[in-house]
Amino acid sequence: MESIRKNRQLFIDKEFLATLALAKEGILYPVERLMNKAESQEVDETGHFKGKPFPFPFIIAPSGHKNREILVSAYQGEILDFVVDGKIKGHIVVDEVFDVDKKKRIEQIFGTYDTNNPDTQLFLKRLGDVAVCGEYELDFDDIKMVKNTILEAKERLGAKNISALMFNSKPFHRAHERLIRITLEKCDLLVIFLLKPYKQDKLSYQLRLKALRYFVDNYVPKNRVVLVPFENTYLFTSYKNAILDSICAYNFGCNKLVLGQKHNGIGMYYDKNKVKSLLDQYEDLDIEIEIIPEFVYCNECKTLVSTITCPHGGHHHIKYHADALFEILKAGMLPPAIFMRKDISALMLSELFKNRFENIGKIYDAIFPNSGLLEEHNEREFYLELMRLHQTTSLT
Repeated sequence: MESIRKNRQLFIDKEFLATLALAKEGILYPVERLMNKAESQEVDETGHFKGKPFPFPFIIAPSGHKNREILVSAYQGEILDFVVDGKIKGHIVVDEVFDVDKKKRIEQIFGTYDTNNPDTQLFLKRLGDVAVCGEYELDFDDIKMVKNTILEAKERLGAKNISALMFNSKPFHRAHERLIRITLEKCDLLVIFLLKPYKQDKLSYQLRLKALRYFVDNYVPKNRVVLVPFENTYLFTSYKNAILDSICAYNFGCNKLVLGQKHNGIGMYYDKNKVKSLLDQYEDLDIEIEIIPEFVYCNECKTLVSTITCPHGGHHHIKYHADALFEILKAGMLPPAIFMRKDISALMLSELFKNRFENIGKIYDAIFPNSGLLEEHNEREFYLELMRLHQTTSLT
């Protein structure tokens, strides 16, 4: 969206741009634009906007001395260009400019003002003390493309019951698999939103997407699954992110959202022996929400089980802890097959440690069964064969 006007400019990053696009494309409906001061105060006091649940005010207050200088001098009706990485990516027609209480804004999103929290520290650097609202236009089609992909699949299948899952998959493991399968059993179409990080991640997004896509292509009816990238902006670091997930899933065309018990922002607790969550405070959400109990591997049952159906105690349970699994992969080790499918482990290790071995073919031929003919082998095949040896039990 190159502009020939000599408008003044607001400098924002791609995350702010993606956040604005969510509202512009109706994914945060009934929020379709930036809130003014009065609307922000109403949402802050009631937790609702236009009669619908919304967890906190939807505003933009870009940081930086230059941005502040422009905003405090902006006049109603002035057009300000949005600049991202040196390129004009949209504009806003100023309607109102108002002060922002940064401490209160942090508390609205994170639930507390903890300056030792890395997410809080990062957000404080990006948060200014002056907000702007008004009609805006953007050059950012990512959200629109996701909407179209889901709509096309819905029409192709004639799907009525559409469920959503929101994954980080850092990394993708067996508990994710189970959640996908039990959700597919109850719907016509499953939409898996793989959350794109708004900051640098330890495990690349492209590798997470590749592993999940491999599973969908090979182990479930892929014509009934839509895998879409979803901009995981700072809004979703909120302690109320399950509410935003629900709003977004509904506005993308889903009528059910399935969440794991450990999903951030659920806030599971017991009240008079009944399991409740933060979502119980928002009974007027438009979408059905199902919370699935935690999956573990039980060394007595010898399989993957739900914590509420397994009769054995927690001391028999092996948990699917994503950070711990990533540490195993980062160390170059193959996770046991009870945690991750061996072909997915092989896929990930071959990407994380490219050209790890000087002569993979020679090593492969030296230790694995072969036809006696010289063959080319890659690192992914090497890890698969190594896992098969790990699973050989006659000498253990």
